[in-house]
Amino acid sequence: MKRVGVHLCLAALVGACLATDSLGQTALTWQQLKARFEANNPTLKAADIGIDESRAVQITAYLRPNPSVSFASDGTQLIPYQGVWQPFIGTQFTPGVSYLHERAHKRELRLESAQKGTSITASQRSDLARSLLFTLRSGFVQTLQAKSVLALAKENLDYFDKQLTIARERFKAGDIARIDLDRIELQRVQFESDYETAQVSLRTAKIQLLMLLNDRTPVEQFDVTGSFDFSEQLMPLDDFRNVALATRPDLRAAIQAIDKAKTDHQLAIANGSTDPIFSMWVTHNPSFNNPFDNETLGASISIPLRIFDRNQGEKERTRLDIGRAERIKDATQAQVFSDVDSAYATLVSAIALLRPYKATYLGLATRVRETVSFAYQHGGASLADFLDAQRQYRGVEVAYINLVGSYLTAAGQMNLAVGREVIQ
Repeated sequence: MKRVGVHLCLAALVGACLATDSLGQTALTWQQLKARFEANNPTLKAADIGIDESRAVQITAYLRPNPSVSFASDGTQLIPYQGVWQPFIGTQFTPGVSYLHERAHKRELRLESAQKGTSITASQRSDLARSLLFTLRSGFVQTLQAKSVLALAKENLDYFDKQLTIARERFKAGDIARIDLDRIELQRVQFESDYETAQVSLRTAKIQLLMLLNDRTPVEQFDVTGSFDFSEQLMPLDDFRNVALATRPDLRAAIQAIDKAKTDHQLAIANGSTDPIFSMWVTHNPSFNNPFDNETLGASISIPLRIFDRNQGEKERTRLDIGRAERIKDATQAQVFSDVDSAYATLVSAIALLRPYKATYLGLATRVRETVSFAYQHGGASLADFLDAQRQYRGVEVAYINLVGSYLTAAGQMNLAVGREVIQ
C-alpha cells in the first residue's frame, strides 16, 4: 500500500476539486484569492480613500491667499454749516484691493509637507495590506489544513469500516468473540467523530475567508486549492533581514516621517517670518490740496511687527518631533529584526520536526497498521494491538498535517515579517 501520509495532500486536493466541480464552482488558487481580496476587502478600500483624502490636502496646502476687496465712503456732510447743507458734494468713494504676500517659501513648504504626508499614508496603507494579507494567508492555510484533515478522517473511516466488515464476518464464522466485535464497533465512534469535526473545521475556515473577501457566496460553493506541503530550502537569515529592511512598509513610513518632520520644522521657521500686506485703492472726488485732482490713486504696505509672536512654540515642537521620529524609526527597525528572527526560528524548528516524519514516521505508521491488521485478521495479534495500531496511525498522520500547517503558518509569518512573499 502506498504511503498515505506522503500522498495525502494530493488525495485531498483531488477530492476537493471533484466536489467543487459538481457544484459548478472552481476552487481558487492563492493568487486568485489574493487578487479577489485586494479588489473587494472593505478595509483596504477605506485605506485607499484615505490616500485620496491626503492628496486633497495637497491642493489646500498649495493654495495662494485670497485677495481682499474693500469699498469705503467718506466726506458726506452730516449737518448744515453756516446755513449751507450740501451733503454729497464732498463725498469720497474709495474702492480698494489688498493682498497678503507669503514670504520664505511658505506655500512650497506646505505642499512639500502635504506630499510627504501622502507618502506616509500610502506606506501605512501598504502596511495594513501586509497585515491583512497575513490574516488571509493564515485562513488559506487553515482551509487547506482542514481539507487535509477531512481527507485523512474520511480515509481512516473507510479503512476502519473495511476492517469492521471483516470483523463481522469473522464473528459470524465464530472466529472472534462478541466482546471483541463490540469493542471494534465502539472504536468506530472515534473515527466518525473525527470526520464530523473535520467537516465543521473546514466550513469554519471557509467562512473566515469569505468574510475577508466580503463575499456572500454560499460556503458549499466556495473552495480553495493549493499545495499543502513544506520545503526544506531556506535563505540565510541575513538575506531575510536585508529584504525586510528594503521592503517593510512600516519601516518605510517611519523613515518618511523623519523626512516630513524636517520639512515641518522648515515650515515652522518660515511661518515665523513677516508677511507684508500690499494695498491699493482709487478715490473719487477727493478734497485734497489739488483742486483739479478728482480721481486719485493710493497704495500702502502693512508689515506686522513680530515682536512677541515669532512662532517660537512651533519651531521648538517641530525640532523635537524630528528626534521623536528618529527614535520611532529605530524602534521599528528593531521590531523588524525581531519579527524576522522569530519567524526564521519557527521555520527552522518546523522543518526539523517535519523531516523525520516525512522520511520515517509516516511510512512506519502505515507499515505498523497494515502489519498488525493483517496479523489480527489471522489470529497473530491481539485486539488491543489492533486498536492501538489504528490509534497510532491516526495520531502520526494528524501530527504530520498539523506540523505542515505550522510550517505554512510560519512561512506566512516570515512573509509578514519581510513585507512581501518570499516563501510561497
